[in-house]
Amino acid sequence: MGRSFEVRKNAMAKTQGAKVKVYSKYGKEIYVIAKNGGGDPDTNLSLKRMIEKAKKDQVPSHVIEKAIEKAAGGGGENYEVARYEGFGPGGCSVIVDCLTDNNNRTYMEVRQCFVKTNSKIGGPGTVAHMFEHQAVFQFAGEDEEAVLEALMMADADVTDIECEDGVITVFAPTTEFFKVKNALAESMPDVVLDVEEITFVPQTMTEVKGDDVAAFDKFMDMLDDCDDVQNVYHNAEVAE
Repeated sequence: MGRSFEVRKNAMAKTQGAKVKVYSKYGKEIYVIAKNGGGDPDTNLSLKRMIEKAKKDQVPSHVIEKAIEKAAGGGGENYEVARYEGFGPGGCSVIVDCLTDNNNRTYMEVRQCFVKTNSKIGGPGTVAHMFEHQAVFQFAGEDEEAVLEALMMADADVTDIECEDGVITVFAPTTEFFKVKNALAESMPDVVLDVEEITFVPQTMTEVKGDDVAAFDKFMDMLDDCDDVQNVYHNAEVAE
C-alpha cells in the first residue's frame, strides 16, 4: 500500500493549481476549523494539524492569521462540508471533499467534471467503503522494525508499517495522528517527514491506461478548477 499511496500522491501533485488558489483553499479550511473549534491551536488539534500542513505547503503566515482572525470575529460565510463519490475515467474510485456556501452550485460543478469525462457520480457511500480513513506518515528509512519498536514504546497504535525503495510509510488510526508524530519526532529527531496527513487510503488500486489517461488528467484538472473542492482522493494508478 505504501507504493500505491506514493503513486496516488504523485498523481495528485499534477492537480495543484497556482499558489493563490492553494492559499485560498487553505484559508477557507482554516477558517471553518477555527470557527467550529476555536482559534487556539493548543486546544483545537484539528486547527493545529491544518496550520502545520499549510506551513509545510509554504502558505504565508498572514494568510493563516487572517483566516483565524476572520473566524474569531464571527459572522462571515457559513461553509458546509459536502462529499461526492463516484467512478472516474477507467473505472477508478473517487471521493471529492468540498467546502461550500451553496450546495446546489457545488454539486452541479462537481457533476460536470464527471459528466464531461464520461465518469459517473454516485450517491453517499458509493466508493467510501473502498478506502480507509487513516493518518499517514512517510519518510526516508530502511528499518521498519526499529520504527515499529519506537512507536510501541510510545504506546502509539499503528495499523501498518511498510518499507519500499528506501521509504517507510506508517499507517495509523486518525485519532493517533499527534501521538505517532510526536513519537517519531522524539525517537528519530533527524527524520524529515515527507508526508504527514490524515487522508483516505485506497484498499486496492485501479490501473488507468490508454485513452483513459488523458480523460483522467482532464478530470483532475477540472476538479482542481472548482473553487469549492478542497481534496480529491482516488485509487487510480496511472500508466506512464
